[in-house]
Amino acid sequence: MLEVGADAVAPIFPVRDLGAAVDHYTALGFEVTGDHDGYRFARYGAVYLHLSQVDAHDPATSTSAAYLYVGDADATHAAWAAAEVGGRLVAPADQSWGLREGAHVDLDGNLVRFGSWLTDPPA
Repeated sequence: MLEVGADAVAPIFPVRDLGAAVDHYTALGFEVTGDHDGYRFARYGAVYLHLSQVDAHDPATSTSAAYLYVGDADATHAAWAAAEVGGRLVAPADQSWGLREGAHVDLDGNLVRFGSWLTDPPA
């Protein structure tokens, strides 16, 4: 029988300036690797993002997004605020669906929401 499934997911974020995006995500604590003709791999713990140079990308029309489950949304917010990388950072708040969530929009309009469970995560 053929086994199917996936081990991980990596949203692909379009960026106008790959060097600036690498600096941005590195300052947030991502490990950015690769040098593949306008393409890089970013890792934050067990989370992966891909950064892709798209010269005609318009941040005002970006719909790229990723959600990061983190151990402590407040600590993530504090670390990212200290990085002073620009973009927009939203402080975490408790949500009715059981997560404490914050958000960051990078300079290319890509949304990274992050949250930690208020109680034990669902099974």
